[in-house]
Amino acid sequence: MSRWPTVELGEVLHTQIDAVESAELETVNLAGVYGFARGLFRREPISPLDTTYKRFHRLNAGDFVISSPKAWEGAIARIPEEFDGWFLSPVFPTFTANPDRLDTRYLDWYCKREAVWTQLQGKAKGMGARRESVSPAQFLSLNVPLPSIDEQRTIVARLDQLAEKVRQIDLHLDAIDAVAEALLISLHHKFAAERMVRLGDIIELSEESEPIKPDGRYPQVGVRGFGGGLFAKPALAGTETSYRAFNRLYADAIVLSQVKGWEGALAVCPPELAGMFVSPEYRTFRCKPDLASPAYLGELIRTPWFWSLLQAATRGVGARRERTRPEQFLNIELPMPELNEQLKIVEILSRQNELKQRHAKIREANQALIPATLERLFSNEFLKI
Repeated sequence: MSRWPTVELGEVLHTQIDAVESAELETVNLAGVYGFARGLFRREPISPLDTTYKRFHRLNAGDFVISSPKAWEGAIARIPEEFDGWFLSPVFPTFTANPDRLDTRYLDWYCKREAVWTQLQGKAKGMGARRESVSPAQFLSLNVPLPSIDEQRTIVARLDQLAEKVRQIDLHLDAIDAVAEALLISLHHKFAAERMVRLGDIIELSEESEPIKPDGRYPQVGVRGFGGGLFAKPALAGTETSYRAFNRLYADAIVLSQVKGWEGALAVCPPELAGMFVSPEYRTFRCKPDLASPAYLGELIRTPWFWSLLQAATRGVGARRERTRPEQFLNIELPMPELNEQLKIVEILSRQNELKQRHAKIREANQALIPATLERLFSNEFLKI
C-alpha cells in the first residue's frame, strides 16, 4: 500500500495554453523537447512566415509541457526560467498546476521514470513511428502518488542535491579524460611531424554484405554519438526490416554512421561484436596492412579533433548536414604518424587503460544512480531519501 495518496493528475494539473497568433509575431524563439526526460532545448529563431502554423504556444516558467507525438518516449518536462517567453508549435500542449497541491518540480522528477513513459505508451494507440499522439486528456489521466506540498518540496531538494553530486562527478571525470585526450593529440602531432596523408591512403572501404532472408535473425549493433562506441541491440527477424541486406561486422572494422558520423558516431569494432549486423547506413572500413593500426585509429576517431575534420568533410549545418559518404570520409587529409610510431603511442596510452576502465565503471554507476533512486522512491521500497 502506498504511503502517499494516489490522485489522477487532472485533479492537480490542468491544460493552460498561452496561444499567440502567428500574425502577431515577427520572429519566433522556437524551443524543442528532448525525449527520455532530458528537458527543453533551443532551436534557431524562425519567421512565422516560414511555417504553416496559425499560432504558437508561448511557454511560461513553472508550467509543464508535453510533446503530443513523442510524450510516450519521455518528451515531457517542466518549463525552466530560461525558457520563459519562448515558443513551441501547437503539438506541444502546456499545463498549469494547482500550487497548493502540486509542485511541478516534483512532477518533473516523477516523469523522468521509464515506467511513466510506458504508461503513456499504453494510452497512445498505434505502433512505432505510427504511434498516435498522447492527448492532454490522456496525460492528465495518469495516476500519480501525491505527498503533501511540503514533502514534495523536501523530495525535490534532496533529488536536486543528488543530481548536483552526479553532475560534479561527471565534470571531474570529464576533466581527467580531457587531459588524456590532450596527451593523445599532442603525441599524434609530435610523431606525425610534417607527414600528411589522405585517410584513403591508410584505410579502405571493406564491407561484408549479408542478404536478408525472411526466416533469418540478425543481431544488431548501434553506434553512439560523441565517441560513445558500439553497443549490442536486439536481433531483427528478416521480416521486420525493409532492407535487402545488412553489413556484417568483423573485428577491427571502423564503423561509420553516415547520418551522425560528423558528431562522433564512429568506432572500431571489438571482437565481441564481430559477426553481428548493422544497417547499410553504417559503412565499414579496414586498415591497410603495415599502414595503420586499428587500435590507434580507434583512439583517434574518438576525439573531437577528429570529428571536426569529419564535419568539415560533410556539407550542411546541424540537423541538415548531409550523410557522410565513403568518398568524403576517405578524402579527409590529416597528419598521421608512421605505423611504428602509431604503435608506440598505443603503448603509451595502454598504461592509461586501467584508469579508463575504472572511469567507465564509475560513469555507468553514476548515471544509474538517479534512475535507481527514482524507482526506489516512487515504488515505495524505502521510506525516506
